[in-house]
Order: sequence, then C-alpha cells, then structure tokens
Amino acid sequence: MGQNSRGLRGPFVGQIDAEAPGERTLPPTRTIAHGREQIKAAGGPSRRILVVDDDATGSQAVHDVSILFAFDKGQLAEAFAAPGACAFVLTNSRSLDRQQASAANRDIATAALAQCRAAQQRLTIVSRSDSTLRGHLFAEVAALNEAHRSVLGKEFDAVLLAPAYFEAGRVTVGDTHWARISGQLVPVGETEFARDATFGYVSSDLREFVAEKSSGELRPSDVMSINLDDIRVGGVERVAEVLSPLHGMRFVIVNGLEYADYEVVALAASHLEAAGKAFLYRTGPSFVPVLAGLGESEPLSGVEIWRGQRRAGHGLVVVGSHTALTNRQLDNARSHHSLTEVELDAAKVADDRSRDAHVADVAARVVNALAHSDVLLVTSRSVPDRAVTSRSGQGDDLALARLVSRALTDVLAPLRGKEPAWVIAKGGITSHDVALRGFGIQRALVIGQLGRGIISVFEPVSAHPGSVGMPYVVFAGNVGNEESLSDAIDRLGSAA
Repeated sequence: MGQNSRGLRGPFVGQIDAEAPGERTLPPTRTIAHGREQIKAAGGPSRRILVVDDDATGSQAVHDVSILFAFDKGQLAEAFAAPGACAFVLTNSRSLDRQQASAANRDIATAALAQCRAAQQRLTIVSRSDSTLRGHLFAEVAALNEAHRSVLGKEFDAVLLAPAYFEAGRVTVGDTHWARISGQLVPVGETEFARDATFGYVSSDLREFVAEKSSGELRPSDVMSINLDDIRVGGVERVAEVLSPLHGMRFVIVNGLEYADYEVVALAASHLEAAGKAFLYRTGPSFVPVLAGLGESEPLSGVEIWRGQRRAGHGLVVVGSHTALTNRQLDNARSHHSLTEVELDAAKVADDRSRDAHVADVAARVVNALAHSDVLLVTSRSVPDRAVTSRSGQGDDLALARLVSRALTDVLAPLRGKEPAWVIAKGGITSHDVALRGFGIQRALVIGQLGRGIISVFEPVSAHPGSVGMPYVVFAGNVGNEESLSDAIDRLGSAA
C-alpha cells in the first residue's frame, strides 16, 4: 500500500496498523485501472460539479479548474462551459456565523441548481470544508439539502463525509480521523484544531463527531460507514451495495488512506448518481479531484507559474493565520529573507478610536516598502484585550476575525494600479478577502500547486486590470512544514 500512497509512506502505514481501532490488519490496496477516467466517464458529459468551499484553500489538490470568489451566474456559466467541468465557489463561510453560512450555501446552491437544470446539466454538489473538521457542518449540509429539495423536489439520499487530505497527512481509518503532527499520526480530537475557539470538538471517531455536532439529533449508531474492507475487499460493487438503498440524508463515513480508496468510492457513487441517486459530499481537499476525474500533476516550475508573462516589481506576503505552524513558518521566513515587515495590530483595529488612523498608517508603509523590497504584512500574533473588543462590539472570535480581515483589505486599497509582482496570502479567511476585496479577483484559474498537493497558485482571470495574470498563492494556515513559507517566497521571488 505505501508505494501507491503519495502522503503516507514509511512509518505512517505501520502506525495505523498498530493503533487504528477495529482495523489492525489493513487489507491491501485495490487499484482501479484508469480510475479517474472511469469516474469522469461514469459522470457523463452532462454532469457539472459545484464545489461550495468554506474558505479559499480547498483547491490544493486540483488543477485547471475555475475558482469563483463570489457567486455570479455569468461567471459560473463560463466555468461550466466544458462537458464534465468542475468549479469552486468560495463562500468564506468559516468566517461567518451559522445563520450567515446557511444563507450563503442555500442561495448559491439554489441558483446553481436552477441554472444547470435550465441548461440540461446534472449538478453534483460538494460541500468542501476543513480536513481537520472545523466548519459549519450541519448548517451548511441542511442548507444545501433545502436548496436541492426546493429546485429538484427531493432531498439528497445521503451525505458522504470524506474529510481526508492525504498530502497533509489527514486520513480516516476505523472511522477515526487522524492528523499528522510532527511526523506522527494523532487522532484529530487530540490536536490543536479540535480546540478551535469557534469550531472546537472532542471526538476523533467520525460517527461520534457527527453525533456531537448534531446537538443530540443523531446518535453514533445513526451514522453509517464505508470501511476499508468494503473498499479494498468488496470494491465498487460492495460500496454500491452500501449506498444504493440509502435515502433521507443518511450520513456515511468514508474511510480512506490514499487516493485509490477514494477512487473506488467515487466510481460507485458516480454510477449510482447517473442512475438517479443524489448524494451530497462533505469533504476535505482530496475527494474533489477524484470525483472530478482530474489526473495528478507535478509541482509547478517557475515558467509554469508565470505562464510566460513575468511581472516587474516586488512581492507581497499577507499572513492572517494564527496556527502554531504558521508562527513557526513566519519565524523561518524572517530568518531567510530580507522582508520589510509591517504589522497590522488587531487591538488597534478593534478599537474605534484608533482603527482608521492605524489602517492608513499601515497602508502607507506597505506602499512605500513595495517600492524597494518584498513586503511581509502580518496581523499581530497576540489576542486583543477583551475590554477593547467588547467596547467596539467585537467580543466574539469570528467577529474580530472578520474585522481584522476587512482592515487588511483596506490596507491594500492604495495598491490599485500599482499591484505587486506576486502575492502569497496565508490563511483561509485572509486569502479570500485579500483576493476579492483587495485585488478585485472575481474568478481565477487554479494552474497548480507549489508542492505536491499543497499551496495552490491562482491566475486571476476576472479582476482589477492590474491584478489579471498576477500569480496569487493561497497558502492554508495548517499545511506544510517550517520551511514551506520560506520556500514559497523563494519560488515566487526567483521566478520574478
């Protein structure tokens, strides 16, 4: 198995064998010949795949697909022009409260389903979220189901929960979700991600996780599972047997240690959908390229990043993520690069008395610095005093994150017409808002990744004139190693 897995070579397979509950001896990998081509063919030319993504980092495993930073019918029609096309629409809903996230998902899905029905296209919907399980699981799933019922007159038969992100070491086995931390696989409920201030949780077992997030509506026994025996021993026929009788929005855990596992499940589901079943997919990054039938790709070279059109000038690195890994990556980048660092102080942004003056000062410093060096624009690493945030009405973490993110985009407004040569945006909320509000990027093409399956490079297609063609790198807060941000700066800077 390890030789076929891009993200799980060496000790990880042995560790899973030793620790995974209920699956101590893993069956050998089942490989489908030309699996991605078979999945695409099973979907048929009329199928379109809409990935409703809750932040801008979910495209790290795909290439040559369109990204819409805001929903627009005309932009979606262009993205869906080719038979079997896949397109992402970004909601940034991890930065929204539950009601706002629900409304965004419902509105996008309702419009897209109606548009595809009018065009005689069959729409498959993927709800792409975090591979470490943070997000508005039930609110978004319920909203997408409501849209499906209102447009097509029926609800989804099942929700397939497939959160793996193989390149980053997030896998599911024995119904337990694992994350690779410092070279070791750890049950995800024991990681820093489970202690998230907004989306925290306790359970690593995904049946228990679904029940936990349902607020008592579901029990673990209500949640079904496609295990590795189903996938690797029974194959496509067995997975189809599990899925075919389901109806009424039944949650199904999809186990997987590598892409070959997901190919078996996606092929079975695609055949059933072509025959009339309706599945909603709640996934991490890895399931999307499989379902869309996209082939694997190598990391981008400098020539491929610039597409033959190099831009003069200096680059901009914008960091809003506050994960421990991001902070280590920042320290490494500072030690290896001559970056002019400018800090946006969250406490000053949260205080009405200082916000405008501070944002104007930071903006001027960024503009001046870009004239002679690459610039690191970073939000302060400390949490503002609650007395300050409460006085300004920003007492909860999501509200403060939105306020700081909006301030970042205000800082970038003076760059209109003198955009940097390249941009790296680190963090999901940050990368979305900087793209849409900072540089006016409405639609972009994912041209590939800087690493194998991590750190996407976008080519803006519909944007402010000065931003079209500018390499825009979306760098999630929780991927890579300590050197990854420094390496990304090297790649973009040397290419320029």
